[in-house]
Amino acid sequence: MNGQSTLQERYERLHLRVRSACEAAGRPPASVTILAVSKTFPASRVLELAVLGQHAFGESYLQEAVAKIDACEAGRQPVLAGRPATPQTGRLEWHFIGPLQSNKTRPVAERFDWVHSVDRERVARRLSEQRPAGLAALNVCVQVKVSDEAAKSGCAPGEAVALARQISRLPGLRLRGVMAIPAPSDDHAVQRAQFARVREVFELLRHEGLEVDTLSMGMSDDLEAAIAEGATLIRVGSALFGTRSAQ
Repeated sequence: MNGQSTLQERYERLHLRVRSACEAAGRPPASVTILAVSKTFPASRVLELAVLGQHAFGESYLQEAVAKIDACEAGRQPVLAGRPATPQTGRLEWHFIGPLQSNKTRPVAERFDWVHSVDRERVARRLSEQRPAGLAALNVCVQVKVSDEAAKSGCAPGEAVALARQISRLPGLRLRGVMAIPAPSDDHAVQRAQFARVREVFELLRHEGLEVDTLSMGMSDDLEAAIAEGATLIRVGSALFGTRSAQ
Protein backbone atom coordinates (compact mmCIF):
# COMPACT_ATOMS: atom_id res chain seq x y z
CA MET A 1 0.00 0.00 0.00
CA ASN A 2 1.55 3.34 -1.02
CA GLY A 3 1.61 6.53 1.07
CA GLN A 4 -1.02 8.27 -1.03
CA SER A 5 -3.60 5.49 -0.58
CA THR A 6 -2.88 5.39 3.17
CA LEU A 7 -3.46 9.12 3.44
CA GLN A 8 -6.64 8.89 1.40
CA GLU A 9 -7.99 6.08 3.57
CA ARG A 10 -7.27 8.06 6.74
CA TYR A 11 -8.91 11.12 5.24
CA GLU A 12 -12.02 9.14 4.34
CA ARG A 13 -12.15 7.43 7.76
CA LEU A 14 -11.90 10.78 9.50
CA HIS A 15 -14.81 12.16 7.51
CA LEU A 16 -16.85 9.10 8.43
CA ARG A 17 -16.03 9.63 12.13
CA VAL A 18 -17.06 13.28 11.92
CA ARG A 19 -20.27 12.41 10.09
CA SER A 20 -21.16 9.74 12.66
CA ALA A 21 -20.40 12.06 15.59
CA CYS A 22 -22.53 14.81 14.06
CA GLU A 23 -25.42 12.43 13.47
CA ALA A 24 -25.21 11.26 17.09
CA ALA A 25 -25.29 14.89 18.25
CA GLY A 26 -28.12 15.86 15.90
CA ARG A 27 -25.88 18.21 13.93
CA PRO A 28 -25.19 18.53 10.20
CA PRO A 29 -21.66 17.39 9.22
CA ALA A 30 -21.09 20.74 7.52
CA SER A 31 -21.21 22.42 10.95
CA VAL A 32 -17.75 21.02 11.80
CA THR A 33 -14.54 22.13 10.07
CA ILE A 34 -11.54 19.80 10.02
CA LEU A 35 -8.20 21.50 10.60
CA ALA A 36 -5.37 19.19 9.51
CA VAL A 37 -2.52 19.61 12.00
CA SER A 38 0.51 19.27 9.75
CA LYS A 39 3.28 20.26 12.18
CA THR A 40 6.39 18.04 11.80
CA PHE A 41 5.11 16.66 8.49
CA PRO A 42 6.65 17.79 5.18
CA ALA A 43 5.06 20.04 2.59
CA SER A 44 4.70 17.05 0.29
CA ARG A 45 2.17 15.50 2.70
CA VAL A 46 0.23 18.76 2.90
CA LEU A 47 0.04 18.90 -0.89
CA GLU A 48 -1.11 15.27 -1.09
CA LEU A 49 -3.91 16.00 1.35
CA ALA A 50 -4.81 19.22 -0.47
CA VAL A 51 -5.41 17.20 -3.64
CA LEU A 52 -7.94 15.13 -1.70
CA GLY A 53 -9.87 18.28 -0.79
CA GLN A 54 -8.40 19.45 2.53
CA HIS A 55 -7.62 23.17 2.51
CA ALA A 56 -7.11 24.22 6.18
CA PHE A 57 -3.82 23.32 7.89
CA GLY A 58 -2.55 23.97 11.42
CA GLU A 59 1.05 24.65 12.46
CA SER A 60 2.72 25.24 15.83
CA TYR A 61 6.40 25.85 15.09
CA LEU A 62 7.06 29.16 13.35
CA GLN A 63 10.30 28.47 11.51
CA GLU A 64 9.05 25.15 10.19
CA ALA A 65 5.67 26.64 9.32
CA VAL A 66 6.98 29.56 7.27
CA ALA A 67 9.29 27.28 5.28
CA LYS A 68 6.40 24.88 4.70
CA ILE A 69 4.05 27.63 3.55
CA ASP A 70 6.67 28.79 1.05
CA ALA A 71 7.24 25.22 -0.15
CA CYS A 72 3.53 24.57 -0.56
CA GLU A 73 2.98 27.80 -2.49
CA ALA A 74 5.86 26.96 -4.81
CA GLY A 75 4.73 23.36 -5.20
CA ARG A 76 1.18 24.32 -6.14
CA GLN A 77 2.09 26.78 -8.91
CA PRO A 78 2.50 24.12 -11.63
CA VAL A 79 -0.82 22.59 -10.58
CA LEU A 80 -2.64 25.92 -10.61
CA ALA A 81 -1.24 27.26 -13.88
CA GLY A 82 -4.06 27.86 -16.31
CA ARG A 83 -6.69 26.25 -14.07
CA PRO A 84 -9.55 27.87 -12.12
CA ALA A 85 -9.36 27.71 -8.32
CA THR A 86 -11.44 24.94 -6.72
CA PRO A 87 -11.55 23.49 -3.17
CA GLN A 88 -8.91 21.04 -4.45
CA THR A 89 -6.64 23.55 -6.19
CA GLY A 90 -7.38 26.91 -4.55
CA ARG A 91 -5.29 28.70 -1.95
CA LEU A 92 -4.51 26.85 1.26
CA GLU A 93 -5.62 28.32 4.60
CA TRP A 94 -3.00 28.41 7.38
CA HIS A 95 -3.82 28.40 11.10
CA PHE A 96 -1.26 29.03 13.85
CA ILE A 97 -2.22 26.90 16.85
CA GLY A 98 0.89 26.85 19.05
CA PRO A 99 1.98 29.05 21.98
CA LEU A 100 2.84 32.52 20.73
CA GLN A 101 5.36 34.83 22.38
CA SER A 102 4.96 38.55 21.86
CA ASN A 103 8.39 38.82 20.20
CA LYS A 104 7.48 36.18 17.59
CA THR A 105 4.23 37.65 16.30
CA ARG A 106 5.36 39.27 13.05
CA PRO A 107 5.65 36.10 10.89
CA VAL A 108 2.24 34.97 12.17
CA ALA A 109 0.67 38.35 11.41
CA GLU A 110 2.19 38.35 7.92
CA ARG A 111 1.76 34.73 6.81
CA PHE A 112 -1.22 33.15 8.57
CA ASP A 113 -5.00 33.41 8.13
CA TRP A 114 -5.92 32.36 11.69
CA VAL A 115 -4.39 32.37 15.17
CA HIS A 116 -6.01 30.09 17.76
CA SER A 117 -3.64 30.74 20.66
CA VAL A 118 -4.04 34.37 21.73
CA ASP A 119 -4.10 34.41 25.54
CA ARG A 120 -3.07 37.97 26.43
CA GLU A 121 -3.67 41.50 25.22
CA ARG A 122 -0.03 42.26 24.38
CA VAL A 123 0.11 39.45 21.82
CA ALA A 124 -3.17 40.59 20.26
CA ARG A 125 -1.97 44.19 20.02
CA ARG A 126 1.27 43.19 18.31
CA LEU A 127 -0.60 41.01 15.81
CA SER A 128 -2.85 43.98 15.06
CA GLU A 129 0.07 46.35 14.56
CA GLN A 130 1.98 43.90 12.37
CA ARG A 131 -0.87 42.67 10.14
CA PRO A 132 -0.13 43.99 6.61
CA ALA A 133 -2.73 46.48 5.42
CA GLY A 134 -3.29 44.65 2.15
CA LEU A 135 -4.40 41.43 3.81
CA ALA A 136 -7.82 40.47 5.14
CA ALA A 137 -8.28 40.70 8.89
CA LEU A 138 -6.47 38.00 10.87
CA ASN A 139 -8.99 35.58 12.41
CA VAL A 140 -8.35 35.21 16.14
CA CYS A 141 -9.49 32.78 18.83
CA VAL A 142 -8.97 33.35 22.55
CA GLN A 143 -7.17 30.38 24.07
CA VAL A 144 -8.72 29.42 27.39
CA LYS A 145 -7.03 27.16 29.94
CA VAL A 146 -9.44 24.66 31.46
CA SER A 147 -6.92 22.25 32.99
CA ASP A 148 -4.38 22.46 35.82
CA GLU A 149 -1.47 21.41 33.59
CA ALA A 150 1.43 23.81 34.08
CA ALA A 151 2.66 23.39 30.50
CA LYS A 152 -0.65 24.45 28.94
CA SER A 153 -1.13 28.02 27.75
CA GLY A 154 -4.33 30.04 27.90
CA CYS A 155 -6.10 32.71 29.87
CA ALA A 156 -8.33 31.86 32.81
CA PRO A 157 -12.00 31.37 31.84
CA GLY A 158 -12.92 34.41 33.93
CA GLU A 159 -10.56 36.59 31.87
CA ALA A 160 -11.87 35.51 28.46
CA VAL A 161 -14.59 38.16 28.06
CA ALA A 162 -12.25 41.05 28.79
CA LEU A 163 -9.60 39.74 26.41
CA ALA A 164 -12.17 39.05 23.71
CA ARG A 165 -13.46 42.62 24.00
CA GLN A 166 -9.93 43.97 23.60
CA ILE A 167 -9.35 41.83 20.50
CA SER A 168 -12.66 42.88 18.96
CA ARG A 169 -11.56 46.54 19.06
CA LEU A 170 -8.17 46.07 17.41
CA PRO A 171 -7.80 46.91 13.70
CA GLY A 172 -6.62 44.15 11.43
CA LEU A 173 -8.04 41.42 13.67
CA ARG A 174 -11.37 39.60 13.60
CA LEU A 175 -12.50 37.89 16.79
CA ARG A 176 -13.83 34.44 15.89
CA GLY A 177 -14.20 32.47 19.11
CA VAL A 178 -12.54 30.26 21.70
CA MET A 179 -9.87 27.55 21.61
CA ALA A 180 -8.85 25.12 24.35
CA ILE A 181 -6.75 22.01 24.88
CA PRO A 182 -8.21 20.12 27.85
CA ALA A 183 -6.18 17.56 29.77
CA PRO A 184 -6.09 14.21 27.93
CA SER A 185 -8.44 11.52 29.16
CA ASP A 186 -9.69 8.16 27.90
CA ASP A 187 -13.00 8.64 29.71
CA HIS A 188 -15.69 9.95 27.35
CA ALA A 189 -17.66 11.48 30.23
CA VAL A 190 -14.57 13.34 31.48
CA GLN A 191 -13.84 14.54 27.95
CA ARG A 192 -17.37 15.89 27.59
CA ALA A 193 -17.25 17.62 30.97
CA GLN A 194 -14.06 19.44 30.02
CA PHE A 195 -15.40 20.46 26.62
CA ALA A 196 -18.61 21.65 28.27
CA ARG A 197 -16.52 24.13 30.30
CA VAL A 198 -15.06 25.50 27.08
CA ARG A 199 -18.50 25.74 25.50
CA GLU A 200 -19.72 27.71 28.52
CA VAL A 201 -17.01 30.31 27.91
CA PHE A 202 -18.00 30.50 24.24
CA GLU A 203 -21.65 30.97 25.17
CA LEU A 204 -20.71 33.65 27.70
CA LEU A 205 -18.96 35.64 24.98
CA ARG A 206 -22.13 35.47 22.90
CA HIS A 207 -24.25 36.46 25.88
CA GLU A 208 -22.01 39.50 26.36
CA GLY A 209 -22.75 40.60 22.81
CA LEU A 210 -19.51 39.51 21.16
CA GLU A 211 -19.84 38.13 17.64
CA VAL A 212 -18.18 34.72 17.77
CA ASP A 213 -18.81 31.65 15.62
CA THR A 214 -15.87 29.33 16.25
CA LEU A 215 -15.41 26.78 19.04
CA SER A 216 -12.00 25.23 18.36
CA MET A 217 -11.65 22.08 20.43
CA GLY A 218 -11.19 18.36 19.99
CA MET A 219 -8.37 16.30 18.48
CA SER A 220 -7.81 12.81 17.10
CA ASP A 221 -8.56 10.97 20.36
CA ASP A 222 -11.54 12.97 21.61
CA LEU A 223 -13.24 14.58 18.63
CA GLU A 224 -16.53 12.72 19.23
CA ALA A 225 -16.86 14.26 22.69
CA ALA A 226 -15.92 17.68 21.34
CA ILE A 227 -18.53 17.51 18.59
CA ALA A 228 -21.15 16.38 21.12
CA GLU A 229 -20.39 19.55 23.11
CA GLY A 230 -20.63 21.89 20.12
CA ALA A 231 -17.17 22.09 18.54
CA THR A 232 -17.26 23.88 15.20
CA LEU A 233 -13.59 23.18 14.40
CA ILE A 234 -11.53 20.13 15.34
CA ARG A 235 -7.73 19.99 15.13
CA VAL A 236 -6.67 16.58 13.80
CA GLY A 237 -3.11 15.39 13.27
CA SER A 238 -2.35 11.71 13.88
CA ALA A 239 -5.71 10.46 12.60
CA LEU A 240 -4.78 11.99 9.25
CA PHE A 241 -1.01 11.85 8.99
CA GLY A 242 -0.10 8.96 11.27
CA THR A 243 2.42 8.93 14.10
CA ARG A 244 4.19 12.24 14.55
CA SER A 245 7.96 12.39 14.94
CA ALA A 246 9.32 13.96 18.12
CA GLN A 247 10.33 17.63 18.12
